[in-house]
Amino acid sequence: MTMHDAHYIALIHKDADSGYGVSFPDVAGVIAVADTLDEAIAEAAAALAFAFEDWSGPLPVARSLETLRGDAQFQAMAEDAVIAAVRPSREYYHAAE
Repeated sequence: MTMHDAHYIALIHKDADSGYGVSFPDVAGVIAVADTLDEAIAEAAAALAFAFEDWSGPLPVARSLETLRGDAQFQAMAEDAVIAAVRPSREYYHAAE
């Protein structure tokens, strides 16, 4: 699987006094932050692309939303979050600028 083949489920959180924060349950440590929801999704796609460029070993397995919903840890993390499917892409990032 290449980095452009899979969508990764993203959790997008927004506090009243901050921007949008994006994290990936299946890709620990990769995050993105932006002022708007559209920018957050674009930044998330770029963050995945950059992380995967230098990834050593096989890429993380992208679990389906159905599989993640059966995971108690995901359920806790997803509370009050917007859930999105994000594909690693620099092109998406540039298109949103």
